[in-house]
Amino acid sequence: MKKNKSVWHKRSLYAALFGALAVVSAGAHADQFGIQIAGGEADHDVRKADLGVVWDPNWTWWEIGGFHFTVVGEAHVAYWDIRESQASHPNIWEFGLTPMFRFIKSSGWFRPYVEAGVGVRLLSHVRETPDRTFSSAFQFADVVGVGAQFGAHQNYQAGFRFQHLSNAGIEQPNPGINFSQIYLQYNF
Repeated sequence: MKKNKSVWHKRSLYAALFGALAVVSAGAHADQFGIQIAGGEADHDVRKADLGVVWDPNWTWWEIGGFHFTVVGEAHVAYWDIRESQASHPNIWEFGLTPMFRFIKSSGWFRPYVEAGVGVRLLSHVRETPDRTFSSAFQFADVVGVGAQFGAHQNYQAGFRFQHLSNAGIEQPNPGINFSQIYLQYNF
């Protein structure tokens, strides 16, 4: 059993490393980058601060009624502050990559959008409290949200996201955690 866990951890690490290298190498030809900051809360008195780097390759498809579909790549580093009195690890770090698909208004100073994505995350610790443990450091992140891009040069974004982290049943227990987040972004 320990050997299988070790293999999963190695594969997860290699997948995260490969994804990071793919984002960085693809970003060399990117049209636009952004820096994103987010804050949020989860059940069980967990607060989260998140820093993200966003790559927008400016891909568009399916123009529908003044809106179109696009995708952006995001890399995140987040810090969890677990405020429960019996926290085993009151400070957990989260690292991850997520492609976010958006349906966004095609023109104008203010461009609202809806978004969704599924990414991967790696946690620094799996035990929140003696009663709450994630069985693996490798997690999936399901994200849905709404937001808007605005400004004369579309340099600003703001939005709200709901994020669910769990290992999709790869190992048990799989309690998962749900975050509600507000984010701000500046595009270069």
